[in-house]
Amino acid sequence: MSELNNLPVRVIPRSEHDLSRQQIDENTLKILYRLHRHGYKAYLVGGGVRDLLLGRPPKDFDIGTDATPEQMYKLFRNSRIVGRRFRLVHVLFGRNECIEVATFRRKPVEEEVPDDERFFCENVFGTPREDAFRRDFTINALFYDISDFSIIDYTGGLDDLRRGIIRVIGDPAERFAEDPVRMLRALEFSARLGFELHADIAPAIEQQAPLLAEASSARIREELLELFRHKVGGKVLQRADKLGLLQYLVPDLQAQRESFDLLRQLDLRTATGIDINEPMVLATMYLTPFRHACSSDMALGEVHKFANRELARHCRRFSIAAGIRHQAREMLITFFRLTRGRGRRGEQRFLRHPCVPAGLALFRLWCECSGEHQELLQSWTDALAGKEEQRPRPQRKPGPPRRRRPRKTPPSLV
Repeated sequence: MSELNNLPVRVIPRSEHDLSRQQIDENTLKILYRLHRHGYKAYLVGGGVRDLLLGRPPKDFDIGTDATPEQMYKLFRNSRIVGRRFRLVHVLFGRNECIEVATFRRKPVEEEVPDDERFFCENVFGTPREDAFRRDFTINALFYDISDFSIIDYTGGLDDLRRGIIRVIGDPAERFAEDPVRMLRALEFSARLGFELHADIAPAIEQQAPLLAEASSARIREELLELFRHKVGGKVLQRADKLGLLQYLVPDLQAQRESFDLLRQLDLRTATGIDINEPMVLATMYLTPFRHACSSDMALGEVHKFANRELARHCRRFSIAAGIRHQAREMLITFFRLTRGRGRRGEQRFLRHPCVPAGLALFRLWCECSGEHQELLQSWTDALAGKEEQRPRPQRKPGPPRRRRPRKTPPSLV
């Protein structure tokens, strides 16, 4: 941190960078301009600036300002103050758009932190420079100033962006201890952006990996889903395994080559534009141990138990709803039934089951990854699409008409 603290602030004028207001969302610009007109600093901050400089479409836009939440609430009628530990303002546009605006903060000094940190509200406001040094990585600490359209760099993020380096602001071991999820985010940004980790990050992850077990399960669950939404889940989890992080991140996932290959194949599927959902992620993660536990002649009741067993611990650990677990379980069971082949009793009724298309997608994923059962996959695909000719029902042999047994008359009542 001391080296970065000694860096002079670097201001890049509009004539020397490619970030244009035309790339910024219209409603975000309205907020920036209104804050600026009322005498407040108004910066576009964080990942939005990073992505625009890399020529990528930002997922969202965040704003930093020196206005307090109460001042912003008075300034924007369409806003609300949210959060307790970190007070933010959400400015709402219509029903679907919400832009987050945060006051610049600084790291609290020791005297400001109470003995019981659980009830500590980290609303210690500061300067833009102090706010930059609170952030996780240098490439996420770049600011775009709406007053003169310049880019402000306090931490050397522009150089790291140009060289393709993920660098932690401060001592990595200390920053990972403050927030263990930063270890996962470092791997995510490296995979998403194609950047290299700075030399001091991997040793810090290996040292602080056990701390991830204490992180919020809800937050880890959301971060895992983000990995697959960004099409880097397989790559990140495999690298996490090499650094000793996976056993604390997803303790129930067996680190097998086949599992990682399936997850990478799932990312390739998402990259084609197919939406990803949590049941599909769960079924793919636990397909390998489920497949190895089942045999082709196993009764469906036993298969049901194995599918439940593989998913139960993960769903309990991350408080996943029963409906999501049910969908993932049905996908695994459908996969098993598809691998047994065609011609089984009740096949037409099976094909009408609502979970079959999702199970077939899982079966296709495995076939593409392993290279096996290509003909069977095509056969099931044609059957589900209704392209096969319906097999005629066997005709009854001609013969004398069947006689009905005479109805028994009840005994007369005395």
